[in-house]
Amino acid sequence: MSEPAQGPIPVSAVEHIAITRKIPWDAARLVMVYLVLLFAVPSYVSISSLGTLGRPHFLWGLGMFAFWAISRLQWRTVDVASTSQPVRFAFVVFLVIALVSFADAMLRGQPADQISQLITSLLRVLSWAGVLLVIVDGVRTMRDVSRIVRFLAIGAALLALLALLQSFTGRSLLDFWGSVPGLNVGEGGIAERSGRTRTAATAMHPLEFGTVLNAALPLCVAGALTQGFGRGQARSTAAWWWAASALLAVVALMSVSRSSIIGLAVAVVLIVPAIPRRTRLLVVSGGLGVIVAMVALMPGLVGTTLSLFTSSDGSTMSRTGALDRLPEFVAASPLVGIGFGTFLPRYYVFDNGWAGLAIELGMLGVITFAAMVVAAVWSAWQARSNSVWPDVRLTAHALGASVITAAVVLAFFDGLAFPMSAGFLFVVIGLCAAIRSVALVEKRGMGVAITPHAFEDSMAEDRASRREARSSQPRPAAP
Repeated sequence: MSEPAQGPIPVSAVEHIAITRKIPWDAARLVMVYLVLLFAVPSYVSISSLGTLGRPHFLWGLGMFAFWAISRLQWRTVDVASTSQPVRFAFVVFLVIALVSFADAMLRGQPADQISQLITSLLRVLSWAGVLLVIVDGVRTMRDVSRIVRFLAIGAALLALLALLQSFTGRSLLDFWGSVPGLNVGEGGIAERSGRTRTAATAMHPLEFGTVLNAALPLCVAGALTQGFGRGQARSTAAWWWAASALLAVVALMSVSRSSIIGLAVAVVLIVPAIPRRTRLLVVSGGLGVIVAMVALMPGLVGTTLSLFTSSDGSTMSRTGALDRLPEFVAASPLVGIGFGTFLPRYYVFDNGWAGLAIELGMLGVITFAAMVVAAVWSAWQARSNSVWPDVRLTAHALGASVITAAVVLAFFDGLAFPMSAGFLFVVIGLCAAIRSVALVEKRGMGVAITPHAFEDSMAEDRASRREARSSQPRPAAP
Protein backbone atom coordinates (compact mmCIF):
# COMPACT_ATOMS: atom_id res chain seq x y z
CA MET A 1 0.00 0.00 0.00
CA SER A 2 1.46 3.32 -1.02
CA GLU A 3 2.19 5.91 1.62
CA PRO A 4 -0.27 8.87 1.50
CA ALA A 5 1.16 12.21 0.49
CA GLN A 6 2.13 14.42 3.39
CA GLY A 7 0.42 17.82 3.50
CA PRO A 8 2.20 21.02 4.39
CA ILE A 9 3.10 21.43 8.02
CA PRO A 10 0.88 24.12 9.58
CA VAL A 11 2.57 27.39 10.47
CA SER A 12 1.57 29.13 13.67
CA ALA A 13 0.15 32.61 13.44
CA VAL A 14 3.08 34.19 15.25
CA GLU A 15 5.50 32.78 12.65
CA HIS A 16 3.50 33.94 9.65
CA ILE A 17 5.15 36.61 7.48
CA ALA A 18 2.46 39.23 7.05
CA ILE A 19 2.07 41.46 4.02
CA THR A 20 4.06 44.39 5.38
CA ARG A 21 7.04 42.13 6.17
CA LYS A 22 7.21 40.95 2.56
CA ILE A 23 7.62 44.49 1.25
CA PRO A 24 11.36 45.19 0.91
CA TRP A 25 10.96 48.94 1.44
CA ASP A 26 11.58 50.53 4.80
CA ALA A 27 9.99 53.68 6.19
CA ALA A 28 12.72 55.94 4.79
CA ARG A 29 12.06 54.79 1.23
CA LEU A 30 8.32 55.32 1.66
CA VAL A 31 8.92 58.88 2.84
CA MET A 32 11.35 59.64 0.02
CA VAL A 33 8.79 58.50 -2.57
CA TYR A 34 6.31 60.85 -0.90
CA LEU A 35 8.80 63.71 -1.21
CA VAL A 36 9.39 62.94 -4.90
CA LEU A 37 5.65 63.12 -5.56
CA LEU A 38 5.36 66.25 -3.43
CA PHE A 39 8.20 68.15 -5.12
CA ALA A 40 8.47 66.76 -8.65
CA VAL A 41 4.76 66.67 -9.56
CA PRO A 42 3.28 70.20 -9.60
CA SER A 43 0.80 70.77 -6.79
CA TYR A 44 -1.82 71.89 -9.30
CA VAL A 45 -1.66 68.61 -11.28
CA SER A 46 -4.05 65.80 -10.37
CA ILE A 47 -5.59 62.66 -11.84
CA SER A 48 -8.65 63.81 -13.79
CA SER A 49 -10.98 61.02 -12.71
CA LEU A 50 -10.36 61.71 -9.01
CA GLY A 51 -10.70 65.49 -9.03
CA THR A 52 -9.21 67.21 -5.98
CA LEU A 53 -8.41 63.81 -4.47
CA GLY A 54 -6.15 62.89 -7.38
CA ARG A 55 -2.87 64.48 -6.30
CA PRO A 56 -0.26 61.68 -6.31
CA HIS A 57 1.41 62.65 -3.02
CA PHE A 58 -2.01 62.76 -1.32
CA LEU A 59 -2.84 59.22 -2.47
CA TRP A 60 0.59 57.97 -1.42
CA GLY A 61 0.06 59.51 2.03
CA LEU A 62 -3.23 57.61 2.41
CA GLY A 63 -1.41 54.44 1.41
CA MET A 64 1.23 55.15 4.06
CA PHE A 65 -1.51 55.54 6.66
CA ALA A 66 -2.91 52.12 5.75
CA PHE A 67 0.63 50.68 5.81
CA TRP A 68 1.23 52.13 9.27
CA ALA A 69 -2.09 50.80 10.63
CA ILE A 70 -1.43 47.26 9.35
CA SER A 71 2.14 47.38 10.67
CA ARG A 72 0.96 48.42 14.13
CA LEU A 73 -1.44 45.48 14.25
CA GLN A 74 1.56 43.18 13.73
CA TRP A 75 3.87 44.87 16.24
CA ARG A 76 5.81 42.53 18.53
CA THR A 77 8.02 42.88 21.59
CA VAL A 78 11.10 41.85 19.60
CA ASP A 79 11.04 45.24 17.92
CA VAL A 80 12.69 48.36 19.33
CA ALA A 81 11.58 49.32 22.82
CA SER A 82 8.96 52.01 22.42
CA THR A 83 9.55 55.53 23.70
CA SER A 84 7.02 58.16 24.59
CA GLN A 85 6.46 60.59 21.76
CA PRO A 86 4.74 63.89 22.58
CA VAL A 87 4.45 64.59 18.84
CA ARG A 88 2.41 61.45 18.30
CA PHE A 89 0.15 62.21 21.26
CA ALA A 90 -0.45 65.81 20.16
CA PHE A 91 -1.22 64.75 16.59
CA VAL A 92 -3.66 62.04 17.70
CA VAL A 93 -5.52 64.63 19.78
CA PHE A 94 -5.51 66.97 16.78
CA LEU A 95 -6.94 64.16 14.63
CA VAL A 96 -9.67 63.46 17.21
CA ILE A 97 -10.65 67.13 17.25
CA ALA A 98 -10.80 67.13 13.44
CA LEU A 99 -13.12 64.10 13.56
CA VAL A 100 -15.33 65.70 16.20
CA SER A 101 -15.48 68.90 14.17
CA PHE A 102 -16.38 66.86 11.08
CA ALA A 103 -19.24 65.11 12.90
CA ASP A 104 -20.50 68.38 14.38
CA ALA A 105 -20.46 70.08 10.99
CA MET A 106 -22.35 67.21 9.33
CA LEU A 107 -24.99 67.18 12.06
CA ARG A 108 -25.56 70.91 11.61
CA GLY A 109 -25.97 70.48 7.86
CA GLN A 110 -23.76 71.99 5.18
CA PRO A 111 -24.16 73.33 1.63
CA ALA A 112 -23.36 70.79 -1.07
CA ASP A 113 -20.01 72.36 -2.01
CA GLN A 114 -18.89 72.46 1.63
CA ILE A 115 -19.68 68.78 2.20
CA SER A 116 -17.16 67.77 -0.46
CA GLN A 117 -14.60 70.17 1.00
CA LEU A 118 -15.23 68.74 4.47
CA ILE A 119 -14.65 65.16 3.34
CA THR A 120 -11.61 66.09 1.25
CA SER A 121 -10.02 68.01 4.14
CA LEU A 122 -10.53 65.11 6.54
CA LEU A 123 -8.82 62.80 4.06
CA ARG A 124 -5.96 65.30 3.82
CA VAL A 125 -5.50 65.01 7.59
CA LEU A 126 -5.37 61.21 7.26
CA SER A 127 -2.76 61.57 4.52
CA TRP A 128 -0.66 63.78 6.80
CA ALA A 129 -1.17 61.18 9.53
CA GLY A 130 0.27 58.49 7.30
CA VAL A 131 3.42 60.50 6.61
CA LEU A 132 3.97 61.61 10.19
CA LEU A 133 3.24 58.28 11.88
CA VAL A 134 5.37 56.26 9.46
CA ILE A 135 8.30 58.57 10.26
CA VAL A 136 7.68 58.55 14.02
CA ASP A 137 7.29 54.77 14.32
CA GLY A 138 9.35 53.58 11.35
CA VAL A 139 12.49 55.73 11.21
CA ARG A 140 14.73 54.29 13.94
CA THR A 141 18.32 55.00 12.90
CA MET A 142 20.36 58.13 12.35
CA ARG A 143 21.23 56.75 8.93
CA ASP A 144 17.57 56.86 7.90
CA VAL A 145 17.03 60.30 9.45
CA SER A 146 20.05 61.59 7.52
CA ARG A 147 18.79 60.03 4.29
CA ILE A 148 15.43 61.75 4.55
CA VAL A 149 16.85 65.12 5.62
CA ARG A 150 19.42 65.00 2.84
CA PHE A 151 16.71 64.12 0.32
CA LEU A 152 14.53 66.93 1.66
CA ALA A 153 17.26 69.55 1.40
CA ILE A 154 18.38 68.46 -2.07
CA GLY A 155 14.77 68.53 -3.28
CA ALA A 156 14.33 72.09 -2.02
CA ALA A 157 17.57 73.15 -3.72
CA LEU A 158 16.42 71.66 -7.03
CA LEU A 159 13.12 73.54 -6.68
CA ALA A 160 15.06 76.75 -6.12
CA LEU A 161 17.12 76.06 -9.24
CA LEU A 162 13.93 75.53 -11.25
CA ALA A 163 12.51 78.79 -9.90
CA LEU A 164 15.69 80.61 -10.92
CA LEU A 165 15.31 79.31 -14.46
CA GLN A 166 11.66 80.34 -14.46
CA SER A 167 12.63 83.84 -13.39
CA PHE A 168 15.21 84.23 -16.18
CA THR A 169 13.02 82.76 -18.92
CA GLY A 170 9.66 84.12 -17.77
CA ARG A 171 8.10 80.69 -18.41
CA SER A 172 6.92 77.98 -16.04
CA LEU A 173 8.87 75.25 -17.94
CA LEU A 174 6.21 72.78 -16.75
CA ASP A 175 3.74 73.03 -19.61
CA PHE A 176 4.44 69.44 -20.67
CA TRP A 177 2.25 68.18 -17.81
CA GLY A 178 -0.80 69.38 -19.73
CA SER A 179 -0.06 66.90 -22.54
CA VAL A 180 0.01 63.85 -20.25
CA PRO A 181 -3.22 61.84 -20.75
CA GLY A 182 -5.45 61.44 -17.72
CA LEU A 183 -4.09 64.45 -15.83
CA ASN A 184 -5.84 67.69 -14.98
CA VAL A 185 -3.71 70.84 -14.78
CA GLY A 186 -5.13 73.60 -12.59
CA GLU A 187 -4.01 77.12 -11.87
CA GLY A 188 -0.41 77.59 -10.81
CA GLY A 189 3.03 78.48 -12.03
CA ILE A 190 4.52 81.96 -12.28
CA ALA A 191 2.91 85.30 -11.39
CA GLU A 192 3.91 88.96 -11.40
CA ARG A 193 4.14 91.64 -8.71
CA SER A 194 5.49 95.18 -8.92
CA GLY A 195 6.79 94.46 -12.41
CA ARG A 196 8.81 91.43 -11.28
CA THR A 197 8.21 87.76 -11.94
CA ARG A 198 7.18 85.74 -8.91
CA THR A 199 8.18 82.12 -9.38
CA ALA A 200 6.67 79.12 -7.62
CA ALA A 201 8.57 76.15 -9.18
CA THR A 202 6.12 73.23 -8.80
CA ALA A 203 4.12 74.83 -5.97
CA MET A 204 0.66 76.32 -6.40
CA HIS A 205 1.58 79.77 -5.08
CA PRO A 206 4.78 81.80 -4.51
CA LEU A 207 3.98 82.05 -0.78
CA GLU A 208 3.81 78.28 -0.51
CA PHE A 209 7.08 77.96 -2.39
CA GLY A 210 8.77 80.60 -0.23
CA THR A 211 7.73 78.76 2.93
CA VAL A 212 9.38 75.55 1.74
CA LEU A 213 12.59 77.38 0.79
CA ASN A 214 12.86 79.17 4.11
CA ALA A 215 12.09 76.05 6.16
CA ALA A 216 14.65 74.05 4.16
CA LEU A 217 17.44 76.62 4.57
CA PRO A 218 18.48 75.43 8.07
CA LEU A 219 18.65 71.87 6.73
CA CYS A 220 21.00 72.91 3.90
CA VAL A 221 23.24 74.79 6.35
CA ALA A 222 23.35 71.71 8.58
CA GLY A 223 24.28 69.65 5.51
CA ALA A 224 27.19 72.00 4.85
CA LEU A 225 28.41 71.79 8.45
CA THR A 226 28.18 67.99 8.56
CA GLN A 227 29.57 67.40 5.03
CA GLY A 228 26.26 66.01 3.79
CA PHE A 229 24.82 64.61 7.07
CA GLY A 230 27.42 61.87 7.17
CA ARG A 231 30.53 61.08 9.15
CA GLY A 232 33.80 60.81 7.29
CA GLN A 233 32.67 62.19 3.94
CA ALA A 234 34.93 64.34 1.81
CA ARG A 235 34.99 67.96 2.89
CA SER A 236 34.66 69.08 -0.71
CA THR A 237 30.95 68.25 -0.47
CA ALA A 238 30.53 71.12 1.99
CA ALA A 239 31.04 73.62 -0.84
CA TRP A 240 28.06 72.20 -2.69
CA TRP A 241 25.89 72.45 0.39
CA TRP A 242 26.92 76.07 0.98
CA ALA A 243 26.08 76.79 -2.66
CA ALA A 244 22.66 75.20 -2.17
CA SER A 245 22.09 77.34 0.95
CA ALA A 246 23.00 80.49 -0.96
CA LEU A 247 20.66 79.47 -3.79
CA LEU A 248 17.75 79.07 -1.37
CA ALA A 249 18.41 82.49 0.16
CA VAL A 250 18.74 84.19 -3.24
CA VAL A 251 15.51 82.76 -4.61
CA ALA A 252 13.68 83.65 -1.39
CA LEU A 253 14.86 87.27 -1.69
CA MET A 254 13.73 87.32 -5.33
CA SER A 255 10.20 86.25 -4.39
CA VAL A 256 8.98 89.84 -3.88
CA SER A 257 7.04 88.72 -0.80
CA ARG A 258 6.95 90.08 2.75
CA SER A 259 6.13 86.64 4.13
CA SER A 260 9.08 85.01 2.40
CA ILE A 261 11.52 87.69 3.55
CA ILE A 262 10.28 87.45 7.15
CA GLY A 263 10.61 83.67 6.99
CA LEU A 264 14.14 83.97 5.64
CA ALA A 265 15.09 86.28 8.49
CA VAL A 266 13.65 83.86 11.06
CA ALA A 267 15.50 80.91 9.52
CA VAL A 268 18.83 82.77 9.49
CA VAL A 269 18.46 83.96 13.08
CA LEU A 270 17.67 80.43 14.27
CA ILE A 271 20.45 78.60 12.41
CA VAL A 272 23.33 81.06 12.94
CA PRO A 273 23.89 80.03 16.62
CA ALA A 274 24.51 76.44 15.47
CA ILE A 275 27.37 77.52 13.19
CA PRO A 276 30.80 77.22 14.88
CA ARG A 277 32.35 80.56 15.79
CA ARG A 278 35.34 80.10 13.50
CA THR A 279 32.96 79.59 10.57
CA ARG A 280 30.28 82.11 11.52
CA LEU A 281 32.21 85.18 10.34
CA LEU A 282 32.87 83.59 6.95
CA VAL A 283 29.22 82.64 6.54
CA VAL A 284 27.97 86.12 7.46
CA SER A 285 30.50 87.71 5.11
CA GLY A 286 29.48 85.37 2.32
CA GLY A 287 25.81 86.20 2.90
CA LEU A 288 26.51 89.92 2.67
CA GLY A 289 28.47 89.30 -0.52
CA VAL A 290 25.52 87.48 -2.05
CA ILE A 291 23.22 90.39 -1.19
CA VAL A 292 25.61 92.91 -2.76
CA ALA A 293 25.85 90.79 -5.90
CA MET A 294 22.05 90.59 -6.12
CA VAL A 295 21.74 94.37 -5.80
CA ALA A 296 24.29 94.86 -8.57
CA LEU A 297 22.74 92.30 -10.92
CA MET A 298 19.10 93.20 -10.23
CA PRO A 299 18.67 96.97 -10.09
CA GLY A 300 15.46 98.04 -8.40
CA LEU A 301 15.21 94.92 -6.25
CA VAL A 302 16.03 96.79 -3.04
CA GLY A 303 13.46 99.50 -3.71
CA THR A 304 10.77 96.96 -4.55
CA THR A 305 11.54 94.97 -1.41
CA LEU A 306 11.52 98.01 0.88
CA SER A 307 8.24 99.22 -0.61
CA LEU A 308 6.62 95.98 0.55
CA PHE A 309 7.16 97.05 4.16
CA THR A 310 6.68 100.81 3.82
CA SER A 311 3.57 100.99 1.64
CA SER A 312 0.03 100.03 2.66
CA ASP A 313 -1.23 98.04 -0.29
CA GLY A 314 -4.39 95.97 -0.48
CA SER A 315 -2.67 92.86 0.85
CA THR A 316 -1.47 94.66 3.98
CA MET A 317 -4.85 96.25 4.65
CA SER A 318 -6.57 92.89 4.17
CA ARG A 319 -4.35 91.16 6.72
CA THR A 320 -4.67 93.85 9.38
CA GLY A 321 -8.41 94.23 8.92
CA ALA A 322 -9.01 90.49 8.97
CA LEU A 323 -7.93 90.09 12.59
CA ASP A 324 -10.64 92.53 13.66
CA ARG A 325 -13.27 90.23 12.18
CA LEU A 326 -11.79 87.01 13.53
CA PRO A 327 -13.90 86.91 16.76
CA GLU A 328 -17.03 87.25 14.65
CA PHE A 329 -16.31 84.02 12.73
CA VAL A 330 -14.89 82.10 15.70
CA ALA A 331 -18.06 82.77 17.71
CA ALA A 332 -20.02 80.42 15.43
CA SER A 333 -18.33 77.39 17.07
CA PRO A 334 -15.54 78.47 19.43
CA LEU A 335 -14.46 75.04 20.70
CA VAL A 336 -14.33 72.65 17.70
CA GLY A 337 -14.90 75.08 14.83
CA ILE A 338 -17.18 74.91 11.82
CA GLY A 339 -15.34 72.00 10.16
CA PHE A 340 -11.87 71.71 8.66
CA GLY A 341 -11.80 73.06 5.12
CA THR A 342 -15.29 74.58 5.14
CA PHE A 343 -14.32 78.25 5.49
CA LEU A 344 -14.30 79.04 1.78
CA PRO A 345 -12.89 82.23 0.21
CA ARG A 346 -16.40 83.44 -0.54
CA TYR A 347 -16.83 84.17 3.17
CA TYR A 348 -13.54 85.94 3.80
CA VAL A 349 -9.81 85.61 3.07
CA PHE A 350 -7.61 85.85 6.16
CA ASP A 351 -4.17 84.93 4.72
CA ASN A 352 -3.41 83.52 8.16
CA GLY A 353 -3.18 79.80 8.81
CA TRP A 354 -3.60 80.17 12.57
CA ALA A 355 -6.73 82.24 12.10
CA GLY A 356 -8.07 79.65 9.68
CA LEU A 357 -7.50 76.91 12.25
CA ALA A 358 -9.33 78.93 14.90
CA ILE A 359 -12.38 79.20 12.65
CA GLU A 360 -12.40 75.67 11.23
CA LEU A 361 -11.23 73.65 14.27
CA GLY A 362 -11.90 76.10 17.08
CA MET A 363 -9.65 77.00 19.95
CA LEU A 364 -9.07 73.31 20.75
CA GLY A 365 -7.72 72.81 17.26
CA VAL A 366 -5.37 75.79 17.57
CA ILE A 367 -4.13 74.63 20.98
CA THR A 368 -3.46 71.06 19.84
CA PHE A 369 -1.75 72.14 16.62
CA ALA A 370 0.42 74.58 18.56
CA ALA A 371 1.16 71.79 21.05
CA MET A 372 2.27 69.57 18.17
CA VAL A 373 4.65 72.29 16.93
CA VAL A 374 6.01 72.85 20.44
CA ALA A 375 6.40 69.09 20.97
CA ALA A 376 8.35 68.81 17.70
CA VAL A 377 10.72 71.64 18.64
CA TRP A 378 11.14 70.23 22.15
CA SER A 379 11.88 66.77 20.73
CA ALA A 380 14.53 68.18 18.39
CA TRP A 381 16.20 70.14 21.15
CA GLN A 382 16.05 67.11 23.48
CA ALA A 383 17.90 65.15 20.82
CA ARG A 384 20.45 67.92 20.58
CA SER A 385 21.11 67.89 24.33
CA ASN A 386 21.11 64.08 24.69
CA SER A 387 23.48 63.22 21.83
CA VAL A 388 27.26 63.48 21.81
CA TRP A 389 27.56 63.19 18.02
CA PRO A 390 28.02 66.54 16.23
CA ASP A 391 25.98 65.50 13.19
CA VAL A 392 23.03 64.44 15.37
CA ARG A 393 23.15 67.69 17.33
CA LEU A 394 23.35 69.85 14.21
CA THR A 395 20.61 67.97 12.41
CA ALA A 396 18.33 68.18 15.44
CA HIS A 397 18.94 71.93 15.75
CA ALA A 398 18.20 72.43 12.05
CA LEU A 399 14.97 70.41 12.24
CA GLY A 400 13.74 72.48 15.18
CA ALA A 401 14.61 75.70 13.35
CA SER A 402 12.76 74.45 10.27
CA VAL A 403 9.57 73.78 12.24
CA ILE A 404 9.69 77.20 13.93
CA THR A 405 10.22 78.94 10.59
CA ALA A 406 7.24 77.19 9.01
CA ALA A 407 5.06 77.94 12.05
CA VAL A 408 5.94 81.64 11.94
CA VAL A 409 5.27 81.96 8.20
CA LEU A 410 1.94 80.21 8.78
CA ALA A 411 0.76 83.46 10.35
CA PHE A 412 1.10 85.21 6.96
CA PHE A 413 -0.76 82.79 4.68
CA ASP A 414 -2.99 79.74 4.90
CA GLY A 415 -0.20 77.21 4.65
CA LEU A 416 -2.28 74.16 5.54
CA ALA A 417 -4.50 74.75 2.51
CA PHE A 418 -1.53 74.34 0.14
CA PRO A 419 -0.20 70.83 -0.52
CA MET A 420 3.56 71.41 -0.61
CA SER A 421 3.91 73.60 2.48
CA ALA A 422 1.61 71.37 4.56
CA GLY A 423 3.28 68.14 3.49
CA PHE A 424 6.75 69.58 4.11
CA LEU A 425 5.74 70.71 7.62
CA PHE A 426 4.44 67.29 8.68
CA VAL A 427 7.53 65.54 7.33
CA VAL A 428 9.80 67.81 9.37
CA ILE A 429 7.63 67.42 12.49
CA GLY A 430 7.89 63.64 12.16
CA LEU A 431 11.67 63.85 11.75
CA CYS A 432 11.92 65.83 15.00
CA ALA A 433 10.26 62.94 16.82
CA ALA A 434 12.37 60.35 15.02
CA ILE A 435 15.70 61.98 15.87
CA ARG A 436 14.61 62.17 19.50
CA SER A 437 14.16 58.38 19.49
CA VAL A 438 17.65 57.97 18.01
CA ALA A 439 19.21 60.20 20.67
CA LEU A 440 17.35 58.41 23.50
CA VAL A 441 18.67 55.04 22.33
CA GLU A 442 22.17 56.51 22.37
CA LYS A 443 21.72 58.07 25.82
CA ARG A 444 20.47 54.83 27.37
CA GLY A 445 23.68 53.12 26.36
CA MET A 446 21.98 50.78 23.91
CA GLY A 447 24.57 51.38 21.20
CA VAL A 448 23.51 52.21 17.67
CA ALA A 449 19.77 52.28 17.10
CA ILE A 450 18.26 49.15 15.61
CA THR A 451 18.71 48.62 11.88
CA PRO A 452 15.65 48.72 9.62
CA HIS A 453 15.73 44.95 9.01
CA ALA A 454 16.53 43.77 12.55
CA PHE A 455 12.93 42.75 13.10
CA GLU A 456 12.90 40.59 9.99
CA ASP A 457 16.26 39.04 10.96
CA SER A 458 14.99 38.05 14.40
CA MET A 459 11.82 36.60 12.90
CA ALA A 460 13.86 34.57 10.40
CA GLU A 461 16.02 33.12 13.18
CA ASP A 462 12.90 32.25 15.18
CA ARG A 463 11.30 30.47 12.22
CA ALA A 464 14.51 28.53 11.48
CA SER A 465 14.74 27.26 15.05
CA ARG A 466 11.10 26.16 15.02
CA ARG A 467 11.54 24.31 11.72
CA GLU A 468 14.59 22.52 13.10
CA ALA A 469 12.65 21.50 16.20
CA ARG A 470 9.77 20.14 14.11
CA SER A 471 12.05 18.25 11.75
CA SER A 472 13.76 16.49 14.67
CA GLN A 473 10.44 15.14 15.97
CA PRO A 474 9.62 11.60 14.72
CA ARG A 475 6.71 11.40 12.29
CA PRO A 476 3.90 8.90 12.98
CA ALA A 477 4.11 5.69 10.94
CA ALA A 478 1.75 5.42 7.94
CA PRO A 479 -1.19 3.04 8.39
